[in-house]
Amino acid sequence: MSEALDELLTYLALEQVDDTIFLGQTPSETRQRVFGGLVASQALLSAGKTVDESRPVHSLHGYFLVGGHPGQTITYVVEKVRDGGSFTTRRVVAQQHGIPIFVMTSSFQKRETGFVHTTPMPSGMANPEDLPTWQERLAPIMGSIDAETAKWLVNDRPIDTRSQTTPAWVDPTPRPAEQDVWFKADGQLPDDPLLHACIIAYASDLTLLDTAMLPHGVDVSRKKFMMASLDHAMWFHEPCRADEWLLYHQHSPHASNARALAYGEIFTREGNHVLTVMQEGLVRAFKDRSANVQETK
Repeated sequence: MSEALDELLTYLALEQVDDTIFLGQTPSETRQRVFGGLVASQALLSAGKTVDESRPVHSLHGYFLVGGHPGQTITYVVEKVRDGGSFTTRRVVAQQHGIPIFVMTSSFQKRETGFVHTTPMPSGMANPEDLPTWQERLAPIMGSIDAETAKWLVNDRPIDTRSQTTPAWVDPTPRPAEQDVWFKADGQLPDDPLLHACIIAYASDLTLLDTAMLPHGVDVSRKKFMMASLDHAMWFHEPCRADEWLLYHQHSPHASNARALAYGEIFTREGNHVLTVMQEGLVRAFKDRSANVQETK
């Protein structure tokens, strides 16, 4: 297990205050607010800890209200909305200093059988092992950005991502709003389905909104815009492991009014469609370079 993944797992080791209140720690970070994927994963973990393990998560819907302050504890208050015969519903409010920063409703379902159909996995994908690492992708631009940003970008990451195409960080040339990214946890995880779902929730927020920038020729390394997640929804169709390669097929069907919508389908290496993700985010360009404040993930 990489040190970065080990560190992420410490943030997913929540402190349980009582039956419905949990505390989550956050990294000390000076370049950005608390990563939205971390908040969503901690919220999901909080909800899941109040549900019988025989009912895995099948969906979540969350709204990011205020950016979280890094290095400070987040309190997760779980409301047990309903425990039905097949479904369990939980609502979670994440707070810092008594102020809600994120709200999420999640639903859990006992295993059932039913009708089956699925979307096929995109064809022609390269094997993830044959694609450059995140650090290798960024190598061509390391000399053209400031040293502090360069160091931050190539820090070890808990999720190993391998892009099928050159990321906008490296090549801002306008192109269709779609990309394919392989990802997996950078190490072997325990056999805990809820933990795997939380790691995937964390990873799902890494690249999805970036897809919306691809048609616009924005050099994201130059801090000419800000991006921030507004809401995030996931549907967990089938169980899968976060420490095995997953293909994230992403596209952005629409952007307007300083908002962009992005959609993603997640497949196992064997081609099984296991998750669907949707996110809308704030995407705001700056006209005055002196006012640039980048709030990307």
